Amino acid sequence: MDSPLLTPREKAAVLWAEHVTRNTARERDDVYEAAREHFSEAELVELTLMAGFFNMFNRFMDSLRIPLESEGEVNKIKRSVRLDPGTVKRYLEDAVAAWPQEFPRPDALAP
Repeated sequence: MDSPLLTPREKAAVLWAEHVTRNTARERDDVYEAAREHFSEAELVELTLMAGFFNMFNRFMDSLRIPLESEGEVNKIKRSVRLDPGTVKRYLEDAVAAWPQEFPRPDALAP
């Protein structure tokens, strides 16, 4: 939270995700208000959903002792000092390019 590399919005996201992870978000009006200064209601819902999803996924994998990555991949990450910004940018550009213009309505998927 003291990093000069994070914007106030990013710090608010980290703080919110931390409290969602610790299951203390509902007790902390100050943390909620800090998050709401930087995120719309819809963005906060999405941020909360993603934090909850990754917490559930990690608990599931940890409980069943399923490695998230092969040991070789983990060792590569451990040796990595930082991400290459060009590689990250290309990945994100590819993800955005493949992003659908519209998502189907949930009721349209029903048989």
